[in-house]
Amino acid sequence: MFTGIVTATGTVLHNRPREGGAQIEVQCPYSDLEPGESIAVDGACLTVESTTRHSFNVHVVPTTLDRTRFGEYAPGRKVNLERALKVGERLSGHLVQGHVDGVGKVLAVKENADTWLLDLRVPAEIARLSVPLGSITVDGVSLTVNAKPASDVIQISLVPFTLQHTTLSERRVGDAVHIEADTIGKYVAALLEEQRER
Repeated sequence: MFTGIVTATGTVLHNRPREGGAQIEVQCPYSDLEPGESIAVDGACLTVESTTRHSFNVHVVPTTLDRTRFGEYAPGRKVNLERALKVGERLSGHLVQGHVDGVGKVLAVKENADTWLLDLRVPAEIARLSVPLGSITVDGVSLTVNAKPASDVIQISLVPFTLQHTTLSERRVGDAVHIEADTIGKYVAALLEEQRER
């Protein structure tokens, strides 16, 4: 379980094909990661397989490759990182599972004095679960849906702190981003669908 509060950014060192998916090595500032630990990389929960003093390796399985854009990550790419939530810690963002629901596309970037507004086209299922002022995770960052300009478009607002401490300041029109819809919304939708089927 995560909160969408990015605690560091890392850099992809290697992205190699391997039997059963891909092997990605990420340089990071964490010095005490342990094999078996869960870590969110751009919002996707992955398992640390091995570590060095300044990096960690993860195995990205085919299912994850199909639902994300990890297959496109080249050495030098910066990624958002978050370690798993400890029991008793503050939940500063919102409940994030690290299960990427789909990939969105940046349609517009509007730079204002104090915020950036990003319009994102998202898959229909994610759009259905997104409501103004509701929670959403974009590349692992806990954000609020600012508005819904269209049925398949959501708008998010990025404050200076988020721009300074995550990779979202690098996103431009046409870029793809990982999206995870609000966990509570997904459960409510599933329960209502089950009730309708009955």
